[in-house]
Amino acid sequence: MGSQPTAERLSLLIGLVGLMLATLPRYVAGGHATRLNLILVALAVVVVVAVANWRMLSITSRQRLPELFKRLGLCLVAGMLGMGAWHAVFSDWLSWQLLLAHGATLGLLLHALWLWVRPYEG
Repeated sequence: MGSQPTAERLSLLIGLVGLMLATLPRYVAGGHATRLNLILVALAVVVVVAVANWRMLSITSRQRLPELFKRLGLCLVAGMLGMGAWHAVFSDWLSWQLLLAHGATLGLLLHALWLWVRPYEG
């Protein structure tokens, strides 16, 4: 319970916020008001947790954040490209909302796996 927040954890939380934002157009386009409301409440909670984690980070951990955000951005782009290729080969039709949601999901997963397999050494 008393574990210190890390820059890696914060980068994953920011990635989760991005993922949740990427799913919003899909719920709006589909007319899923209840799911949209639930994701907005969850988004607010994750943002509060991310801000709390950022406030507790040490100066050295905060200095590692730009490199971790670059990694996250690279993974999100790779996720979009990967899901675009996947849907181009295996799907009949794809909306941009679905591509955005699936690409962000794959990108965050790639970022988490990258942090697990090869932790940031600074």
